[in-house]
Amino acid sequence: MTGRRGGRPLVPAYLSTGGVARPSRPHLERLSVLSAHGRPAPDGLPAAQLALLDLLDGGALTVTEAAALLKLPVSAVRVLAAGLLDLDLVLARAPIPPAERFAPDLLKRVADGLRALKHN
Repeated sequence: MTGRRGGRPLVPAYLSTGGVARPSRPHLERLSVLSAHGRPAPDGLPAAQLALLDLLDGGALTVTEAAALLKLPVSAVRVLAAGLLDLDLVLARAPIPPAERFAPDLLKRVADGLRALKHN
């Protein structure tokens, strides 16, 4: 979590998750948006989960953004976030899907309509 010179964390990522390798919620993606519920953290919450809650206080971040700020692998943050979801301390929203492609003829129809307006 706290970095050394050279960027290597002092605590290995697997220790920050308590040795848990897989999140309890497999649907949690790299671009899932996390936000804190605003509930007080229970006593005994691991330091890494407290750090994640602090990051989310008053805002929202994707799993990837949180990983970058915590200087942890995304896989570790997915485990931490899943644990907080299980405790109902965090909300997670699926990533916003990319916009659907428009119909190929739509642009042509719009251009034709604009030309027709211009000539009137």
